Amino acid sequence: QVQLVQSGGGLVQTGGSLRLSCAASGRTFNTYYMGWFRQVPGKEREFVAGIDRTGGTTNVADSVKGRFTISRDNAKNTVSLQMSSLKPEDTAVYYCAARSSWWTSEIERGYDYWGQGTQVTVSS
Repeated sequence: QVQLVQSGGGLVQTGGSLRLSCAASGRTFNTYYMGWFRQVPGKEREFVAGIDRTGGTTNVADSVKGRFTISRDNAKNTVSLQMSSLKPEDTAVYYCAARSSWWTSEIERGYDYWGQGTQVTVSS
């Protein structure tokens, strides 16, 4: 089992940058595929980016490709989401998630553990 604690987020102007971090408990962090999702009220949770166990392969949603970068540090049990060129439509609650699999998944039910969520607001 793993517990995920998120940090970062907040309010930023259009075109700005933010970095989200997610710290995992436990000694098996490097056995989990990690992902970031986001959700706005009234909509389903949307996949943003994912990274495999080694950090060697990432999967980034088209809506954020070229602007968001996911990375992980297995020595520190952390996964991060660097967000640049932010747009108002990026406003959402962002969640990190862990999946007990080698392979990527872009659906919410594919993940076993979730962070508490953090608000990102991009003002126009």
